[in-house]
Amino acid sequence: MTPISMPPISLAVHGGAGNYELKDQDERIAQLRQVVTEGKAMLQDGAKALDVAEALAVLLEDCGLYVAGKGTGPNSAGEYELDACIMNGADRKIGAVCALKGYKNPVRVARKVLENTPHVMLAGRGAENFASAQHCDQILNPLDYYIVQGITRTPEDLDTGTIGVVARDKHGHLAAATSTGGLLGKMQGRVGDSPLPGAGCWADTRVAVSCTGQGEYFIKAAIAADISARMRYGGYSLEASASGAIHDMGVQGGYGGLIALGPLGDPVFPFNSKGMRRGWIDGDGEVQTAV
Repeated sequence: MTPISMPPISLAVHGGAGNYELKDQDERIAQLRQVVTEGKAMLQDGAKALDVAEALAVLLEDCGLYVAGKGTGPNSAGEYELDACIMNGADRKIGAVCALKGYKNPVRVARKVLENTPHVMLAGRGAENFASAQHCDQILNPLDYYIVQGITRTPEDLDTGTIGVVARDKHGHLAAATSTGGLLGKMQGRVGDSPLPGAGCWADTRVAVSCTGQGEYFIKAAIAADISARMRYGGYSLEASASGAIHDMGVQGGYGGLIALGPLGDPVFPFNSKGMRRGWIDGDGEVQTAV
């Protein structure tokens, strides 16, 4: 009897799509390479895609190089409100938080929503009360935590920060995670696409997606779920589906990009912004990075 051949592991991460210059991205690209290398080792050791998505998102949140986690900038009220979503493709279990204040690693809080509640998303004070009950790491002094290396975010950093992960494990299972602090100076309570399943994050048996860019446009186009629908109902390839979704979003006037991964093959990275920081495992198993 011929043994069943499982698809190879695969992985992609992003550190935001935006209108930045290549010369400014060396530190971030080096960090993305390190994150992908760690994720590759986890997958080779048999880790589940969902666990890898969470672990790598935590690394990206903690490094302070992106407008996510530690690198988040304040909203118009001077507060730090964070959003995150994590989704498991095999059973479509989802956990998400939005407008979360006072807690590190929103993706970890989102994972606890997935595992320990009957809900998909918790917001604001409710998310914070839940994080406290789950003994998540609290931020006692936001100014000390969020101001990285004494440098405050500027308006030029508006579009340079969402982080995301898509992974495929040894069993062919897919998972995705997206985390952001949102637009610098955003209105209090504003929620973008990142924590919304189907808009900024999605995983099922066909595709895992994490988006980055102008969140309002990704919401209007329901980009992440649209990619899966194009594949299922239209019979299009992953690459054609992802590129088509970005094109439709661009027609509306938005910009940004995404990483997407299917149950077979390499990840794809369509974007219509000037650049998108990304890292991935290629078809030969090598770690690659690009802007």
